[in-house]
Amino acid sequence: MIVDIHTHTFPDKIAPKAIEKLKRSSHTQPCGDGTAAGLQRARQRAGVDCCVVLPVATSPRQVLHINDRAIWANDSYPETGLLSFGAIHPDFSDWKQELARLERSGIRGIKIHPVFQGVNLNDLRYLRILDRAAELGLAVLTHTGYDIDFPEAVCCTPQMVLQVYQELGDTVMILAHMGGWRQWEEAEDLLVQTPYYLDTAYCTGSIVPLEGEEWTGGSRKTMPREQFLRFVKKFGADRILFGTDSPWRDQKKCRETMEKLPISQKEKNRILGENAKRLLRLQEPGSEKICG
Repeated sequence: MIVDIHTHTFPDKIAPKAIEKLKRSSHTQPCGDGTAAGLQRARQRAGVDCCVVLPVATSPRQVLHINDRAIWANDSYPETGLLSFGAIHPDFSDWKQELARLERSGIRGIKIHPVFQGVNLNDLRYLRILDRAAELGLAVLTHTGYDIDFPEAVCCTPQMVLQVYQELGDTVMILAHMGGWRQWEEAEDLLVQTPYYLDTAYCTGSIVPLEGEEWTGGSRKTMPREQFLRFVKKFGADRILFGTDSPWRDQKKCRETMEKLPISQKEKNRILGENAKRLLRLQEPGSEKICG
């Protein structure tokens, strides 16, 4: 079972506007249209069995609507292969009740984005959410490191992640972008001692700038291959989850990159899906239940 732990979609009505806004702010070219149907086609081309969709609430007023949509969308997982996490905002007043609602509804985890939400990961507002999510058995996937849309803002550094671990102890956290996008040296030094998972989203291949634009965002390269292999060795393949950040990365190319790595087939299988399947207790699409 191949699982892409890190994908994004938008409602059909706003997808064109959202994609246009994000590609202009990031100066990069998407690989899809940002719709659920587009993601389903992409996963089928890539041979991906399950895509975990990560919605982001950029304001507290969006939380309920986003989560209603996620709960509804998950009913179609056996047919679509798309499984949504929930969203929470650190300033949402009923965060405790909403986390409980998500757990009762069968949601397996939540997505937070410190940069888009304007709050540091080690802020008390996040700490209480992370603590309660752990009590409920909800995984938390968080953006880490820089964000290409906001190159000057860093609200989730590897040092902040370490502080969260020291404060809360063992919780189920997935650190997007291999523990800190373009802060990989710090992640490599600090985060091995934590129990957290890392995802590979937006960490392989080259950044594709918008056609006709001169790229001014520094190197177009992402994580060096040698460093990625060191992470596999240091953190262990059991702690790494395949993710693409679709529609900002081509799923087929990302899968091919993973399969070409000079690591064992057992390690590749764990990264590409076995770890996520175990962590989220997933059934393959076509089963009657979303989770075992």
